[in-house]
Amino acid sequence: MAWESNNIITSVKQLTEMPNVMKAVVPCYYAHPNSPIHSPAFDTSSTDDADSIPIVDFSLLSSEDPDQHSKAIQELGRACEDWGFFMVVNHGIAESLMKEMIEVANEFFEMAEEEKSRYIGQQVFDPIKYGTSFNYTSKENSYYWRDYLKLSVHPHFHSPHQPKHFREVLREYCEKCRKVTRRLLSGISESLGLEHELMKKSMDLDSGFEVFVANYYPACPQPELVMGLPPHSDFGLLTLLIQNEVGGLQLQRNGKWININPIPNSILVNTGDHLEIFTNGKYKSVLHRAVVKKVARISIGIANSPAMNVTVRPAASPLIQNERFPPLYFPTKYSEYVEMQQTHPLDGKSCLDRIKINSPPH
Repeated sequence: MAWESNNIITSVKQLTEMPNVMKAVVPCYYAHPNSPIHSPAFDTSSTDDADSIPIVDFSLLSSEDPDQHSKAIQELGRACEDWGFFMVVNHGIAESLMKEMIEVANEFFEMAEEEKSRYIGQQVFDPIKYGTSFNYTSKENSYYWRDYLKLSVHPHFHSPHQPKHFREVLREYCEKCRKVTRRLLSGISESLGLEHELMKKSMDLDSGFEVFVANYYPACPQPELVMGLPPHSDFGLLTLLIQNEVGGLQLQRNGKWININPIPNSILVNTGDHLEIFTNGKYKSVLHRAVVKKVARISIGIANSPAMNVTVRPAASPLIQNERFPPLYFPTKYSEYVEMQQTHPLDGKSCLDRIKINSPPH
């Protein structure tokens, strides 16, 4: 973790509150040779392409009109196959609840460091884990300009008791998001020509593992030199994301980085590694990264995943794998995949590459 040598500084936020940091330069151990300013694909005049990101009208997925329903399912499938990112509108989650979730998350990061430090995690599967950068075990040559709070919220619900109202807001928000996710996954199964509950059954989603992650990217005096998070894909099936009014998320498409600025009251959804495995590569997870700004950014993500003990493999359907399209991935226990990802440096889709059939040895 990104501690100072005297172990006093335990977060990026604490570091930025030191006058010499915000008035001068960032510490050298936060500088990244692959930060956006050094990336040949980074061009501020052409990265913003948010208008092209698909929009999925959630209300139409449950339409009783067969034509509307069919069209919505087809659009959802195209969004997964062509982009791996899409914005969900008319999802039924109150805008006030989404804003309140961001507000109480911000209140957590504003708490005194000694209060937050009681939640510093030491193990991959600690149900409540506060930290900084990416993880505690991998040897990072440079740290990331990010503090985080990770919570296991399903099948067992965990939450810090402070700040006030955090626990109740978190519980309500997670329950609402779970309903949205289940309907999206059902629609994705339909878009593949599969029985709509196949994913729920094969992944044991009633015991599915869900992780809530609040990311805090403090204001940075030299944002061009640092990274919030490097290019990576997400584990799990789908990630649902909301943020404050500060942008910073970028996805890679056709070799270029695209800024994502979600429309108000929408939820940004991206496909994960285990959806790629389940669909045998048809719906791929997508590389994305977080850049930082001179103002603070908060994002709230919920990663929705199979049950911990489930072995994930391409769906057992001739529509997914057959003589023409053999399995592309080795069966892998979900918990082992998460541990592999969380104990190695973030490096694109390197974890998924490790379980590809006929992939080079690592």
